Amino acid sequence: MAGKYFEELELGWTIEHDIKKTVTETDNVLFSALTLNLAPLHIDAHYAAETEFGKPLVNSLYTLGLVCGISVADTTLGTTVANLGFGKITFPAPVFAGDTVNVETTVVAHRESRSRQDSGIVTFSHTGKNQDGVVVCECERAALMSKSHK
Repeated sequence: MAGKYFEELELGWTIEHDIKKTVTETDNVLFSALTLNLAPLHIDAHYAAETEFGKPLVNSLYTLGLVCGISVADTTLGTTVANLGFGKITFPAPVFAGDTVNVETTVVAHRESRSRQDSGIVTFSHTGKNQDGVVVCECERAALMSKSHK
């Protein structure tokens, strides 16, 4: 599996993910439509032109999903049992169509599961930045991770 097992995800382990994604207008409009978030700030260019941003903002939940998704191949692909939840989530700066998002992940908590001997709980801190190095999303995500069976 590409993902890491519980034992491999040591406290303080940090990775800068190789995958990057340039966000498109279609990504934003499709995600907004699929989730029924029809806020004009996301999907109406004429409306958004009159705001302080001057153009549509990418839906923040898309940004959150993208930041976590970029991390999956290097962290939890095939080794996670379940996503347990999210802690602190912030969006310090907006994302616009044309921005390229890159992500860094750090293991900030690591403990044995009390109820499952074959699993452990890992908390990841994900930081998404745009092409200029500006932080656009920070979040903590807890996952129930499989132990290797070596």
